[in-house]
This record gives sequence, C-alpha cells and structure tokens, in this order.
Amino acid sequence: MGLNEAPLLFNFEVESSENFTYIPMSVRFNLDRFGLRISLDQWQSLPLEDRKLLARFPVDEDAQIEPNFDHALFEMLRTHANVEPDWFTPEESPAWRRTDSVPDGVTRQAELAGLASPSVDRWAELEPFKRYVLAKLSRKPEANHDFIPAMKEFGAAE
Repeated sequence: MGLNEAPLLFNFEVESSENFTYIPMSVRFNLDRFGLRISLDQWQSLPLEDRKLLARFPVDEDAQIEPNFDHALFEMLRTHANVEPDWFTPEESPAWRRTDSVPDGVTRQAELAGLASPSVDRWAELEPFKRYVLAKLSRKPEANHDFIPAMKEFGAAE
C-alpha cells in the first residue's frame, strides 16, 4: 500500500491543525504505532511539505504495510533539526483496539462534553483509526476541544 493522494485530515482537524502547525491524528497514529515520540517544536521545524508528506502515510494497523514512515521521519528530522525522535515501546493491547468495551477515558470525555458515551455496539462499528482518535483525544482528565467535533464527525455522538 502506498501513500494517500492527500494528507489524511478529519474535518474537525482542518481548523485545529492550523495548516499543519499541530501534529495531525494520522501522524500521531503512526508515531504511536512505530513507538516514536517527537516534540511539537521538532514537528514545527520540518518544512510544511514534509509535514504534509508524513500525513499521507497509511493509518492501517499492520506496521508492515508501510514501514517507511519511521525512515522518512528520521531523515526529515536529521536534515532539518539535527535531532532524532525518541523511542518508546508501543502499548501491546491499547484500549482503542478492544471492541467489547468503550475505554474509560472516552466515557469520561463524553461526560465532560455533556454527550452520551458511545454504546459498545457503536464503538465496535467504528473503524480502528477512529477508535484510536477518540481514545487519543480522551487521554487527559480535562475536556478536549476536539472531542465533540470528532464524536459528531464519526457518528458516535448519540
């Protein structure tokens, strides 16, 4: 599988990413998938075209489908910032992969937002990447401004 035709951005991200000033969810997914961590400063040190290119990599769960994300990121950071990303061990069974229960963080964010949490059936129907996004937006205890728009965009707000 090759690169997507255009950077993968959800509608709710178009405004909040401020033309790739902030790291899009597709890039966050691949960073987490490969066990890489970069700072916002490192992201912003990359030329806009490089940031857009990183957002074109597939968001499939199979790390073997597109193994060049990590290589591209390393080259870009070395070239433009003279740094390398930090490594971490990816979580083996993150809550967003489970389809038999809605993660506690998602339920907590829904409560903070005044929304009903998605039902287990609705959660299971969501594409894995969308489950990842909702879980990622729910990782902190305070309300996330992108959570409600994401829930609505994904049809998860009931």
